[in-house]
Amino acid sequence: MGLITGLLTLPIAPVRGTIWLAERLEEKAYEEMTDESGLHQALLELEAARERGELGEEEVAEAEDALIDRFMAIRGYSEEEEHGGF
Repeated sequence: MGLITGLLTLPIAPVRGTIWLAERLEEKAYEEMTDESGLHQALLELEAARERGELGEEEVAEAEDALIDRFMAIRGYSEEEEHGGF
């Protein structure tokens, strides 16, 4: 960017900064939304709680179903992204 262009576009610098920040937030949200490692860890913790006797079979089954639903949603969203949908 040249000196003249920089001076002429200086008044919209806060807008460009806001747009840049919004783009970084969107990227981070997408990364967190499609991260499967947290789900794997939650399943491991759930299994450990079952083995320690902290949770009953019904509670574990409900929690597993919720985690599996979330996992399937992530996988579906990832496949949608690969095929051009959003």
